[in-house]
Parts: sequence; structure tokens; C-alpha cells
Amino acid sequence: MNGWRILSKGSVIALGISIFCAHAQAADTSNPPYRIGVIVDMSGVYSGIGGTGGVAAVKMAVQDFGGKVLGRPIEVLSADYQGKVDVTATKVRTWYDQDNVQAVVESTDSASALAMQKLGAEKRKITIFAGSATTELTGKQCSPYGVHYVYDTYSLANGTARALVKAGYKRWYFVTADYAFGNSLQEQATRVVTSMGGSVVGSVKHPLSASDFASYLLQAQASKAEVVGLADAGRDTQNAVKQAAEFGLSHSNQVVAPLLIFDSDLKGMGLKAAQGLQFTTAFYWDYNDQTRAFANKFHAATGKMPTMVQAGMYSATMHLLEAVKVAGSTDGDLVMAKMRATPINDFFATDGHIEANGLMLHDMY
Repeated sequence: MNGWRILSKGSVIALGISIFCAHAQAADTSNPPYRIGVIVDMSGVYSGIGGTGGVAAVKMAVQDFGGKVLGRPIEVLSADYQGKVDVTATKVRTWYDQDNVQAVVESTDSASALAMQKLGAEKRKITIFAGSATTELTGKQCSPYGVHYVYDTYSLANGTARALVKAGYKRWYFVTADYAFGNSLQEQATRVVTSMGGSVVGSVKHPLSASDFASYLLQAQASKAEVVGLADAGRDTQNAVKQAAEFGLSHSNQVVAPLLIFDSDLKGMGLKAAQGLQFTTAFYWDYNDQTRAFANKFHAATGKMPTMVQAGMYSATMHLLEAVKVAGSTDGDLVMAKMRATPINDFFATDGHIEANGLMLHDMY
């Protein structure tokens, strides 16, 4: 089940979806810390999306909340999932079984996210998905303890594809990362394009962490498609966009449409290569006074502006901690009930709310 609000403003489409330091002290079993685990990519293709900045965002939220909840100190544990499902599952299970972690906030790939979803349901622990995109998290594999907070393949594909087809760009060609996430993005976008009278004239798959996109882009250029949809992410998207600019796709009147892109990607590829891109995002740091205030604070702590994942990780952590406080308990069922019952109104979302299947419904731009 997916529901998203759709707003429009000019050519912009909105679619509806200080580090805390624990000081050494004597163990106090009567007042144990409330622990949050943060698992992200710290060294691979997605490290700029969540990464150490995502860990910093969660720690900032803990500090801004006051560092304690229900009289208990809040501690943040973090780990690099290394792009591996088995590493993810082992680390998170250890957190639950040995470290008394009560909730996990992630920025990983979809396969790792689904493994965490299963573990969270088994252990009755809250899992907040900020970086993964699969709709399975709120579909067949949804959980009473899972929250899909920032974006998914449905919202990303619908936001960009619907806007472009409506504007008259009906012939599409996809350059797609050959794994579950990329294939899902392409499928979702294809569904929108064809339902609105457009067509997909071709597609090509590329491996994760590809460096040379020449052959893929030449095929896209030769297809005479009006839109080249990039169904990938991270450094793959950066490389594809930079090489598309070198091959002059925009000069042949082809729109390059990354179906998932972040501020960090735009910075990595440079403004010249990024000219003319069409994409959907859940957060933009310069959107209003609230987003600018958060972004400037994040920049002061990390030296970078936040991505939508990092902004979502902060927002989700604050929402989680407020729910624990109001519930007066760390019990997963009681906390989730408060999280669902409480609207989310902050710099990240306006009137956001968590549906029964775990989808956090909010605007995308």
C-alpha cells in the first residue's frame, strides 16, 4: 500500500511522501542507557548519502533532545555495513542480543534493509529506514515495528516520471543498476510512463560501482529517446551524469533524469554537468527558514550540507525520542503507537504521519 500527496509549484513537483559523548562511569543496571544503533555505508558507493554524516545527524538529534529520555542517558552506537547483508544482520543482532539496543536507524541497501526488517519484527525492536528505497518494506514484508521514513522507489519514480511525461517527454530509455533497487526504480517509472501514454524505447543494465558508462550512454543517445532515466544511485549516478554531459546528451535535446540523486551527488559532479537535470527529492536545505537553520547547524558540525537521508535521520530520531517520552516506556509496541498517532511537523515534514504499514507519508519535491 502506497499513498503520496502530490503538490505543484511552477515546474516543481511535490509528491506525497556536537556529538554525544558517553563518559565512562560505573554500570547502573537500574538506570541503563537507552541505546540507538545507526548502521550506514561509511566507505562504499553510498557513503556520501548517509555515511558518517548520518551518524552525526542522529547524534545531533540526541543532543538537541537533551541527551536523556525517561531519566536514562541516550547512547548512539554506529557501524559500517560494508555493503553486505550478512555483516548487517550480524551487527544488528549483536546490538539487540548483547548491547540492549532499542531502535536502529539505517542508511543501507534494500537487501540489508529487508534483513533488518525481519530482525526488528522478531525482536520487537523499532527500525527506521532512511536510506533504503524498496517498497517491500511497506508491502509484502512490512512490519509493525518498521518505519519507511524518507523515500521509496514508488515516490521517486512517480515524482519524476509523472512530471516529465505531463510536460510532453514521452519516449524513455533507461540506464539501470542491475540489482533489486535499480530494477524496482525502472519498473515503477515504466508503469507511470506507459499509463500516461508514453513508451519505453529501450534499456540497458550496468553493474554496481561501474566507472565507464560510455557504451550505455551511446546506446541511450542512439535510441532517440526524449528522456534518459538513470535508475541507479551514489557514485554510479555521478559518473553517469558526468559522462552524459561529456557525450552531449543535453545538446541532442535529451533530458537526463536521475531517479535518485542527492545534494552530495550534485556537488560531486559539479554544476556544469548537473545543468538541466530533473529529479525528485524529499528535502532541500535552502527551501525555507527551518531547513536553512537545520542545514547551517549540520554544516557547522560536519562541514557539509545535509542530504535528504541525513535530514531524515535527524527528524526520525527526534520523533522516536519524543514518542518514548510521551509513551513513558521503551516498549516497542507502545512507542510505535505514539509514533503513528503523532503528526510530524518540523523542518523535514509538514503534517507527516506514519501509516499502518509503516510508510511515513510526506511531501516530496
